Amino acid sequence: MNKVLYRASLALVIIGLLVSIYMTVYKVTSNEGMCLGSGDCSTVNASRYSEVNGIPVAVLGILGYAAILAVQLFERRNSFFKQNGTLIIFGMALAGFIFTVWLVYVELVLLKAICPFCVTSQVAMTFIFIIAVMRLFKDPQS
Repeated sequence: MNKVLYRASLALVIIGLLVSIYMTVYKVTSNEGMCLGSGDCSTVNASRYSEVNGIPVAVLGILGYAAILAVQLFERRNSFFKQNGTLIIFGMALAGFIFTVWLVYVELVLLKAICPFCVTSQVAMTFIFIIAVMRLFKDPQS
């Protein structure tokens, strides 16, 4: 296991998780004071695209980042995850990255509003995906 890639991914997952928790609190409380910058996070957060079947996108972010974090932590402790963790993380990161591309499209093209917290999460997931690809090619069996 490449420790530098592992640690970088772990840090990005924690950042994404924290941002998703923050945005969930913002979504649930509608506290406009939490929206920093241009105010576009209010536009994004109030849009019909901020939920999937009634579930806030930020909650999906929490679940996704928490799942990746769990696999990363189990990778060092469990033989199943030692053997398959890299591929599992790649699959989850791929799904997260595809969803991220959709969310970027929604923000830029459909809403014409950019939420700085959303962008932070999108950048984190993009780099998590890149690291997952690198780990897959550098160490495919662990």
